[in-house]
Amino acid sequence: MDSWAQWCHYGRVTLNDEKTAPAAVPADIEIAEAATLTPIAELATERLGISGEDLVPYGHTKAKVSLDYLRTLEDHEDGTLVLVTAMSPTPAGEGKTTTAVGLADGLSRIGKKAIVALREPSMGPVFGIKGGAAGGGYAQVVPMVDINLNFTGDFASIAAANNLLAALIDNHIHHGNALGIDPRTITWKRVVDLNDRALRDIVISLGGVANGFPREDGFDIVVASEVMAIFCLSTSIADLRKRLGDIVIGHTRDKRPVTARALKADGAMTVILRDALAPNLVQTLEHTPAMIHGGPFANIAHGCNSVIATRSALKMADYVVTEAGFGADLGAEKFIDIKCRKSGLRPKAIVLVATVRALKYHGGMAVADLKTESIDALTAGMANLRKHLRNIIDVYGLPPVVAINRFPSDTDAEIAALKDLVAAEGSSAVECTHYSHGGAGAEELARVVVDTVAGSDREVQFVYADEATLAEKATAIATRVYGAAALTFDSKAKKKLDQIEAEGYGHLPVCMAKTQSSFSTDPTLRGAPTGHTVNVREVRLAAGAGFVVMVTGDIMTMPGLPKVPASDNIEIDDEGRITGLS
Repeated sequence: MDSWAQWCHYGRVTLNDEKTAPAAVPADIEIAEAATLTPIAELATERLGISGEDLVPYGHTKAKVSLDYLRTLEDHEDGTLVLVTAMSPTPAGEGKTTTAVGLADGLSRIGKKAIVALREPSMGPVFGIKGGAAGGGYAQVVPMVDINLNFTGDFASIAAANNLLAALIDNHIHHGNALGIDPRTITWKRVVDLNDRALRDIVISLGGVANGFPREDGFDIVVASEVMAIFCLSTSIADLRKRLGDIVIGHTRDKRPVTARALKADGAMTVILRDALAPNLVQTLEHTPAMIHGGPFANIAHGCNSVIATRSALKMADYVVTEAGFGADLGAEKFIDIKCRKSGLRPKAIVLVATVRALKYHGGMAVADLKTESIDALTAGMANLRKHLRNIIDVYGLPPVVAINRFPSDTDAEIAALKDLVAAEGSSAVECTHYSHGGAGAEELARVVVDTVAGSDREVQFVYADEATLAEKATAIATRVYGAAALTFDSKAKKKLDQIEAEGYGHLPVCMAKTQSSFSTDPTLRGAPTGHTVNVREVRLAAGAGFVVMVTGDIMTMPGLPKVPASDNIEIDDEGRITGLS
């Protein structure tokens, strides 16, 4: 294996080999733009053994790995899969992606052949409120600007395939409606990769007979599209086409489901997505290979990168670090109950990201006060972390390692108290400073993860059985994972649920659409509330993706922009230099 010195071209990394307390660092984009990147063809050959003819380059720093090459890896042994998740998100931010990148770099530094496998960012959050999703500080994947914006065009392809189906639906109705589609039952929406609340509910086909039949419609954000979920769960072009054909877009007047296959849309949609299906290869600031592919939301869809990228990475590395969106009650549950159930993937350990700030927030502190030391608030907020730990151990059946993502305002007393609280739960907590120090700040975490995997023979457990009814599956998630006392359905949702089961889809897993901010459906309830009721207000069939979505609370599939969107601070100068992107 190549030595670390051979690959550590980026000066800042070597300057921070000695782990110290976190310090202020330049803006993410400044660090990313100052980095010296290894040409992607060189990195692919030297680190992964991929020849240039098996790459489809997008410039010098990013490429797609051909599906033909990936098929040659099928007989290779799998490496070890490690899932990174987090406690319930807070306005202060927890740094899950940053930790995943830091851990992969830390594994590389201790001599392990590592790959980090992540989702592609959506431009909705980039220009909205969350910002980008390429990591942060000295634990980033690069080229950061490209990744956060148009990257290799995957999202544009997914939007085009989605919108082609939408156009074919209305075209079919306009030209005689041979399938007898009832326009009132059409559930398929158009998509755009931006936050735009004005597009949630619209009327289309106005302007006369030549423009079609007017009906109510709307837009979702691309990352909430069923096509995105299908894209990330597909294992081949053939599997992709089958799943796209299975999409149910609505019903006929005599209540029979209408599929994309019936509209003869599956072939053309697959053609649009053919090139996008190959996973994208980039690198971290420390030249650890990174496969970034697909990007479904975790509070609407399953929140995981593509099965193809994860499987391929496992064939090429000793350790693959991947993440699932939001907290362990959302992304991790869906990673296990949907992605693992359908793909056969099995993580060997789960890294649970926690911060002192998040614990104090869940302990009742206001955001403005989080820099103030408070062992009492931290101890009270431990209820949230404790519930996630118990879920990982008792419900998901896996060994956890708590990664304490340290911030400059954290005191030594708070870090020590958090370690003691985690130890009292029978788990290990490791202080990490990867944001400030890159992989050097996550070496200890890497060693603990390796030791945890080596010392455990535990296997993944699903939250519910395949043969359970859809209502039983949702109830198991609500009670076992969320700590709820009960799960209820609005009458309209219950009627839709009964219809889905009558049509033969009761065997599918459940994808709960819930706020990421709380174990409950009320985002203002911090900590680990118990005894609450989870009410399902809407049920949606995602037959192509192979799951049933149950929408709770006020979850939207088309987010809106905040009063001061992140786009206000994003600028470009006359030389093309971008600022404000994070």
